Amino acid sequence: MERFQLSENDYALIESGIDVLAQNFDDGIYNHTVGCALRCKNGNIYKGVNCDGIHGSCAEYITIGIAISAGEREFDTIVAVHEKHLNRVIPPCGNCRQMLFEYCPDIKVIVNDENGKLIKVKARDLLPFAWQPVVC
Repeated sequence: MERFQLSENDYALIESGIDVLAQNFDDGIYNHTVGCALRCKNGNIYKGVNCDGIHGSCAEYITIGIAISAGEREFDTIVAVHEKHLNRVIPPCGNCRQMLFEYCPDIKVIVNDENGKLIKVKARDLLPFAWQPVVC
């Protein structure tokens, strides 16, 4: 698995995720407890929060949807955050890993490594043996 060092722009992306979460955090009902920030290859940044409920949606899904709705298709880096998590960064859940694999397998995802250091890895490396559509 290839690992990438974080740049100043990546740390700013983490702060963007923290900012959107701080503006929308809902500690009582837990509807909005994870923030996400996505940087496109053209430099545009999109932010979102999770929408919890009976059929909730993760912050990564919401943020990718916002970017796609704005016409974006070229993604560079994504991060999910929570103020109280290690380095404030949360790894994507299994569903998000699959979605990232299908939409943008080469997007870089900011995560904590096994030693608690922030790194970036490609989405495809977060989900070995991922399901792929059958091409006939």
